[in-house]
Amino acid sequence: MFFFLHLLESFWSPLRIFRYITFRAVCGAGTAFVLCVVLGPWMIRQLRRLQIGQHERREEAPPLYTLHGKKEGTPTMGGLLIVTAILVSALVWAIPHNRFILWAVATLCYMAAVGFWDDYTKTVRRSAKGLSARRKFALQLIWALAVVAVLLTHPDTGETTRQLMVPFLKYPLIWDMGLIGTFLFIALVLVGATNAVNLTDGLDGLAIGCTSSVAVSYLVMAYVAGHAKFAEYLQVPWVPGSGELAVLCGCLLGASLGFLWYNCHPAQIFMGDTGSLALGGTIAMIALLIKQELTLILVGGVFVMEALSVIIQVVSFRCRGKRVFAMAPIHHHFELKKWSETQVTIRFWILSIIFALIGILTLKIR
Repeated sequence: MFFFLHLLESFWSPLRIFRYITFRAVCGAGTAFVLCVVLGPWMIRQLRRLQIGQHERREEAPPLYTLHGKKEGTPTMGGLLIVTAILVSALVWAIPHNRFILWAVATLCYMAAVGFWDDYTKTVRRSAKGLSARRKFALQLIWALAVVAVLLTHPDTGETTRQLMVPFLKYPLIWDMGLIGTFLFIALVLVGATNAVNLTDGLDGLAIGCTSSVAVSYLVMAYVAGHAKFAEYLQVPWVPGSGELAVLCGCLLGASLGFLWYNCHPAQIFMGDTGSLALGGTIAMIALLIKQELTLILVGGVFVMEALSVIIQVVSFRCRGKRVFAMAPIHHHFELKKWSETQVTIRFWILSIIFALIGILTLKIR
């Protein structure tokens, strides 16, 4: 919305600053941060009034309940605060009719709706299970199918969507993955990232802190992808118009930091699946739009670790009857190894920052 103020620069030249993506990305981050900090206490009060609180797994994981039992009743569904801050700040600072912004925001809202349904089921039934894994997986696949249809039919993205870009390589590893290959790849990225963030959301401030690092990394990559000269110099895919996603990444960063204000240990509010699914889906969509999908493995290294730990644990138990970790996801493993919750969270933040820097470094190494 403020972007259009640059049309008045003939009357007052400083208004041209609203044309610049970097300026609006910073302002979007600031707006989202302030919204979260200001609206946070009100949101916490409303969730308490409605008795929408966290339910800890007493029967399913007794050791975990011993550590986290005191958190039971803490307001959840805080993802509503994150999503609201991102949407409002993006509406104010991004170009509203930009197709990349529309697609990313649509993903944000859809995944938030799936997460809200899951959180609502948990809080109403007072069960830690919520929606079944199959139902959530099916809903995510439906959106992946919609994303494939939109990207392949749009003239600006139809060709590049079929290509497989790999970090450190100048040109696509595969020039045409075909219809089925493209769907499987996009579904893997979208569903994988969405659930990886969801699995990471198990300790105060852990998932949202790691999301902040990822947001900064993709802010840089989105800006480069949308800048013809930078993209040519760094030999990365140039996606005209995608630079506007840097503004959305700024809003994502600000909302993450603002939510962390209340989610840091001891947390006053949890994001729930409403927030974790929305954040994971949005990050994945941004990665898909700027053709930096596999870079997400590096940038989101902590999320990958969390997801892999669950996969390894399940496969090992089913095949060998033995567990590799004391508990999965892996952050609970370290808790049971006598690391304090704060130690686990901050050390994972450190790893996330390192992974994010490595991800940005891939832009230069081609």
